[in-house]
Amino acid sequence: MLIELNEDTLQNIVDSNEKVVVQFSASWCGNCRIMKPKFKKLATENENLAFVLVDAENSPESRKLANVSNLPTFATFVNGKLVNETQTNKAEVLTELVNEIV
Repeated sequence: MLIELNEDTLQNIVDSNEKVVVQFSASWCGNCRIMKPKFKKLATENENLAFVLVDAENSPESRKLANVSNLPTFATFVNGKLVNETQTNKAEVLTELVNEIV
């Protein structure tokens, strides 16, 4: 499942899904644009997880959930709790992050 947030409501999604993977990005971020198709591909390969795209510029409350300070940031949540987060532009690192919670 892939969700593109239009509102600052990541907490609701984290609370209502057992396992969540998030990409925090911004329209001006080149590495974010590079990673977005890879993120979407992982979403199609892992249908038991909720994948969420968050515009970090428009979602200050959502950013706080993963202590986002750099973009792109990827975070995983299990049962409402932050499990891991990383800043990367490498598909392998993103895949490893997802595999930790599969």
